Amino acid sequence: MSTLTLQDKFFKLRNNRIFEFFVVAVIIFSALVIGAKTYDIPDHVLTFISWLDTGITLFFLVEITVRFIGEPDKKSFFKNPWNVFDTIIVVVSLIPIQDSEMALIGRLIRIFRVLRMVSMVPELRLLLNSLIKALPQLGYVILLMFIIFYIYAAIGASFFAHINPTLWGDISISMLTLFRVMTFEDWTDVMYETMAVYSFSWIFYLTFIFLTTFAFLNMVIGIVVNVMENEHAEEAKEKALADGDLTIEDLSKQIEELKQLIKEKQ
Repeated sequence: MSTLTLQDKFFKLRNNRIFEFFVVAVIIFSALVIGAKTYDIPDHVLTFISWLDTGITLFFLVEITVRFIGEPDKKSFFKNPWNVFDTIIVVVSLIPIQDSEMALIGRLIRIFRVLRMVSMVPELRLLLNSLIKALPQLGYVILLMFIIFYIYAAIGASFFAHINPTLWGDISISMLTLFRVMTFEDWTDVMYETMAVYSFSWIFYLTFIFLTTFAFLNMVIGIVVNVMENEHAEEAKEKALADGDLTIEDLSKQIEELKQLIKEKQ
């Protein structure tokens, strides 16, 4: 069997939906195996699970090999960050470190194998890429939220420290208390305690909740949704170009060219 024929077969295999679903199923099974090890189970069952884990690791090695051999352009294989991530996870999982000082790292690597689900499911990749691209915009929102937190924490430490030093003793503790308020974790108990001394302190809590929980949360959701829409549009454009279909930009360009021709004839 020639190398080209083997590459063609592996290329078809890696793009086969059944093969992709099977790999996803193995990843899910790998996660279940990792979870099973956290229970108090008999030694013979633990030994069987260890054999299963070894088999899963070998399967992932075969799978990454199939993907590499089936790649028409071998140089571009490792230009994809997800391929690099998958390769690192698989290679490190092969290192026999179960009985060494690196056993903890070995277990962590096997836990991270669950993240390979992202590299296998396009929708998850799109979602994660959208979140990463939204980080610069989210950074400004987080900075503004920190400023709001700091201002309210300073106010809380100034007015409520004598009421409950455990919650409002200093500005750092006050920020933790405000985080509790923002997540609605028994926040009414905190509010009623200060209202017993300052009856209008409810204004402090309600304005803080409105600014952080409602306003900023909607801002974060809006940014992520906007980036996801742009990612979907970019993906649709790339697919149209790959299929040879005309995009809106192409149609607009052709219309402009026709207008120019009509003007020249006139």
